[in-house]
Amino acid sequence: ATDYKRMMMAVCYSLIPCVLMAMYNTGYQANLIMQKAGLSAVPGWRGTVLDWINGFCPLGYDPGNILACFVHGAMYFIPAYVVCMVAGGLWEVLFAFIQKHEVNEGFFVTGLLFPLTLPPTIPLWQIAVGISFGVLVGKEIFGGTGRNFFNPALTGRVFLFFAYASGISGNSVWTAVDWKAVKAANLPDAISGATPLAVATDAAAGGLKGLQAAGYTWFDSFIGLIPGSMGETSTLACLIGLAMLLFFGIASWRIVLSMTVGGVGMALLFNTLGSETNAAFSITPLWHLVLGGFAFGAIFMATDPVTSAMTRLGQYLYGVLIGALVLIVRVLNPAYPEGVMLAILLGNVAAPLIDYYIVKANIKRRMQRTLASE
Repeated sequence: ATDYKRMMMAVCYSLIPCVLMAMYNTGYQANLIMQKAGLSAVPGWRGTVLDWINGFCPLGYDPGNILACFVHGAMYFIPAYVVCMVAGGLWEVLFAFIQKHEVNEGFFVTGLLFPLTLPPTIPLWQIAVGISFGVLVGKEIFGGTGRNFFNPALTGRVFLFFAYASGISGNSVWTAVDWKAVKAANLPDAISGATPLAVATDAAAGGLKGLQAAGYTWFDSFIGLIPGSMGETSTLACLIGLAMLLFFGIASWRIVLSMTVGGVGMALLFNTLGSETNAAFSITPLWHLVLGGFAFGAIFMATDPVTSAMTRLGQYLYGVLIGALVLIVRVLNPAYPEGVMLAILLGNVAAPLIDYYIVKANIKRRMQRTLASE
């Protein structure tokens, strides 16, 4: 009884915990650094809006005030979401008109996933360009929803990463503060805005020891109180979403489990090999699971029913492949500490081939059984 519309709406519901955490943590990280730097203003139009809100409801920029963090974070997530829905929605409507079919509900999922994978400081025009590329190149040129083999949201993000790297990489993009004012406040070097994954893979920063010295704990990373992409920091929120997806019968637990096994297995291998120059070799499996976008990618991106493997055995192989690739990119490529995005896209490319050979093998075994019974 689950049609496509109900399936897509269920995915949107399962993303609500990540959306709420995106708004809260974005505001929390910004308010925390503003408090340490002694700042009391936000630059640009967001500061004007926040000043107006504080005029009749004095929330301020207190990281201990949950509502203040939500409101501050909403000033970054909501505009990103609106731009994403408007720009991507226009392309969806245009292609629906050209191809003479209804607007597909799948875009509501893509339009919600895409801003969750972005840093809060990314320019709004880049969001419009990225979602346009994701919808056009990632989906519509293949015939629309159900015919694409790339995840549209990840396609848009990888385009932004290679086309506008300065807006989606570096230490200053992950925390929504005025970094010029922060530097003028002469804060300690430990307050840099770097994500925990970037610190953990940096030998100069001390690796895991440097991560802990910077004040990041495993529990904070699990809850999501760390700098990073707006909706990817909280493993807890992702697990709540996974429980909802499994309840609705949408996500494949085989992909989530096998991707986790592949990542943990590769992490243990790197831990065993060790390295005197590469700090990423020493990151333990438990840390890998809560750093970066591993949980978000495993639960919401790799399980995309259109672009993932369809056969049961294929889903196991598909998940293991992605999990192993994530760790290979993270550990062996010092210039790019996060590997989830690229690993899932490579998995999308391999999924049809995996299913093809598994189905071919099944047909061959059935033919042999049929011949033997005759």
